[in-house]
Amino acid sequence: MDEAKGKAKEAFGALTGDEAKKEEGRAQQRKAAAEEEAIQKQKTSQAKEEARQAERERDRQKGGGLLGGVTDSLSGRDRGSRS
Repeated sequence: MDEAKGKAKEAFGALTGDEAKKEEGRAQQRKAAAEEEAIQKQKTSQAKEEARQAERERDRQKGGGLLGGVTDSLSGRDRGSRS
């Protein structure tokens, strides 16, 4: 919304020859772009954290981490085996 307002101000300034209004419009557009970029960074950060949590949960359910199941395979026994 702010970007559209900024474009309108810039266009109005161009039509009327008001350089200050044109610059005000450009500044409003830059502000809107910066705010959108901040929102996108926040969404990206949140998505990365959710992916990390899902990976941790998956590893927890598999019963391991990076070395899950290594000791079982070295001992020659299956996890469910009682021998």
